[in-house]
Amino acid sequence: MDSLIERFLRGENELTIIQLGYVAMSTELVNSSPSQTMTYAQFQKIKNPEAAIRKLERIAKSNLENCLRLLKHNKGNDIHFFRLSSRLIPLANHEALEGWDYLTPLKNELKELGDYAKKEKMRIGFHPDHFVLLNSPKKEILQASVQMLALHVRLLEGMGIDSTHRCVLHVGGGYDDKELSLERFIHNWMYTPKKIQETIILENDDTTFTLLDTLYLCEKLNVPMVFDFHHHMACHETKEWEKDWGRVVDTWKNSPLPVKMHISSPKNEQEFRSHADYVDVDWFFSFLNKVKGSTKQIDCMIEAKQKDAALFQLMERIKKRDDIELIDASTFRIK
Repeated sequence: MDSLIERFLRGENELTIIQLGYVAMSTELVNSSPSQTMTYAQFQKIKNPEAAIRKLERIAKSNLENCLRLLKHNKGNDIHFFRLSSRLIPLANHEALEGWDYLTPLKNELKELGDYAKKEKMRIGFHPDHFVLLNSPKKEILQASVQMLALHVRLLEGMGIDSTHRCVLHVGGGYDDKELSLERFIHNWMYTPKKIQETIILENDDTTFTLLDTLYLCEKLNVPMVFDFHHHMACHETKEWEKDWGRVVDTWKNSPLPVKMHISSPKNEQEFRSHADYVDVDWFFSFLNKVKGSTKQIDCMIEAKQKDAALFQLMERIKKRDDIELIDASTFRIK
């Protein structure tokens, strides 16, 4: 049987479903932030430690309740793909609060959130912050990174969501020696708990680790790759990515989830790496027209400043095209 890459290069195309999602919060739904927070300085100003902990828990509950509001907002707009905020529980891993059982008070909210996502067949996941660095040469940073990833696993488990391939992660820092940093990732990976390993998917970045670098790790470690088209255009060995797309798709062959990628547009030529407010439809289709038929479904996470408004605007422009077959308000087939 021919490989996916061989079939893709021959142009044996079938209709591919494209499903759009957006990141963490809405610009359309008012008072719905899932990232309300409290700094440690604010925490310390509360004289009663128990009262301070209860306030943290109230903030976390409010964040989870707003997450559920966002999922209901998404349901009402036929959006089935969403990235949860990684800042749901303020100070969850702060060293001064070691031993704080933050999950038990949130048990009901987490379950309700997960039950709703499963009932409505929504794909949800996380993208931990940039300071999560599995290739760090510093033990304390590596330890903090593993702790943060463990938090994400516990949150997904609290929701009753299978954590497999739910956390997007960048390779990390270059530390003045990219090759050594890649090998350090592999070394540190071997000491990372298996449950965390199973949660991670890797993304190419816009300054250091390219499509080929990230593919090297993904293929070596059997980890799915999230291809960021914008990042690739900003950071690459060669702009041509099409010949390696089949390899990206192949990294997902053992995943229970469809292929995932990120889409955003450059803010402008001078600030090329920055995300624009919206997604340029022609920029997006310059990618889609080259991957159609390569896999049954691609879930495209919109990373635009205007969040859901960017998705709505993009779909309004996509609906006017004659090279798509509309499925619903966030999903279509590319002909």
